[in-house]
Amino acid sequence: MKLGKVEFCHLLQIIALFLCLSGMNQAEPSRSRSKPYFQSGRTRTKRSWVWNQFFVLEEYMGTDPLYVGKLHSDVDKGDGSIKYILSGEGASSIFIIDENTGDIHATKRLDREEQAYYTLRAQALDRLTNKPVEPESEFVIKIQDINDNEPKFLDGPYTAGVPEMSPVGTSVVQVTATDADDPTYGNSARVVYSILQGQPYFSVEPKTGVIKTALPNMDREAKDQYLLVIQAKDMVGQNGGLSGTTSVTVTLTDVNDNPPRFPRRSYQYNVPESLPVASVVARIKAADADVGPNAEMEYKIVDGDGLGVFKISVDKDTQEGIITIQKELDFEAKTSYTLRIEAANMHVDPRFLSLGPFNDMTTVKIIVEDVDEPPMFTSRLYSMVVSEAAKVGTIIGTVAAHDPDASNSPVRYSIDRNTDLERYFNIDANSGVITTAKSLDRETNAVHNITVLAMEKSESSTDWERICSHHLSLTSMTMPLSLPWSMRQLSVKMLNLDRSYRKSVQLIKMTHQMAISSISV
Repeated sequence: MKLGKVEFCHLLQIIALFLCLSGMNQAEPSRSRSKPYFQSGRTRTKRSWVWNQFFVLEEYMGTDPLYVGKLHSDVDKGDGSIKYILSGEGASSIFIIDENTGDIHATKRLDREEQAYYTLRAQALDRLTNKPVEPESEFVIKIQDINDNEPKFLDGPYTAGVPEMSPVGTSVVQVTATDADDPTYGNSARVVYSILQGQPYFSVEPKTGVIKTALPNMDREAKDQYLLVIQAKDMVGQNGGLSGTTSVTVTLTDVNDNPPRFPRRSYQYNVPESLPVASVVARIKAADADVGPNAEMEYKIVDGDGLGVFKISVDKDTQEGIITIQKELDFEAKTSYTLRIEAANMHVDPRFLSLGPFNDMTTVKIIVEDVDEPPMFTSRLYSMVVSEAAKVGTIIGTVAAHDPDASNSPVRYSIDRNTDLERYFNIDANSGVITTAKSLDRETNAVHNITVLAMEKSESSTDWERICSHHLSLTSMTMPLSLPWSMRQLSVKMLNLDRSYRKSVQLIKMTHQMAISSISV
């Protein structure tokens, strides 16, 4: 049979009345004795209050005042000569007393969670004289708890982390629910925990609320986050208990359980021979499913014919291996290099060595591409000596340049006329022989600075495009024409220009200085 709300409240009243009656029997032997009290015309007697311990159920919803208990003095003979008065917390506003019988009633619905007990004072007066027949006494009305509060997770929702691959039973986090009901009375505040969502990966300890891992080898790389729903239920989890829930977001933190692996066993890159030193040739990366420090790697060249020519370093942000040039490349000297490269984790976890090895190897082949280079003069220093009396067409000396490329294209020579406006000198376009074109006068101009150009023909064109230039300083001197040829040698100093610069532009000028000191004869 189901009880309605009104019937349930009446049942609670009957239970409270039973408790009151039983309490009265228990309280009777422990009456509080008052001091002797004298009234005129009467003999001295001992008097005392008699009452049971008072309880009242909270949340009473009935329309009639709720009976709390009864106050009674042993001087009360039931003839109406005694009047009872109530004072203290809630007197008159919450609790009322029948001045004739001493019966106490509650007139309002009470909530134990707002106030658990009330302290009141009672007094018995002679109705005729309005004088007390007993000393004023204090008593307490306790509010009896009912299960009207569900458990609450005050700190929820929760977030927590646990390392991946943790063994079963590893603690993750503890959740705590509080119940505002009376923990000292019944099971209204006794909470048990259960997991509604998150199985079979996690479990919760029913009494403590500690969440633990329930499956081994949970892999962050497969799934890194789980949403759990935890329930707390009072009445020790029995039917009829109230419950509350909270969510717990569990993140699997990374461990180094994945070794690095190159996606390919070999790589090939083409680079021009003109690439400057320290330039990046290639970027390679070994894949690692881990994150953070567990994915940090170091790269090194362990073998190959490119040791000393190339080096590899790591990009700390991307964990890529960066291959750069250490020495100049020369297609004519070597057309390819092979590197054996190793990638290895920097922080290896000994617990997962069986999943290794935590390094990997790959092969990188670097193909050097030919670049059409400008001509190069064959000598670093030339010396020229010429007499001011030399006839027109006299040979002063010879310069020579060649194409350093494998094609060995023919070279043509010319004089930059901006440096020889008076056209004192000529050069044979094919042989590089320099001759006088006018008579020389040392007293008018003892030094002549001219620029000689060496050009090669482009492979893709009939035009003469690649240019190498030399500045020559010629000094006229007075000497007999029979001067040996050994004193008519040319001196050309070639400037050592950066090859990378020479190869980076199509039209390049290289400078040579030729200086001839004046000789007085």
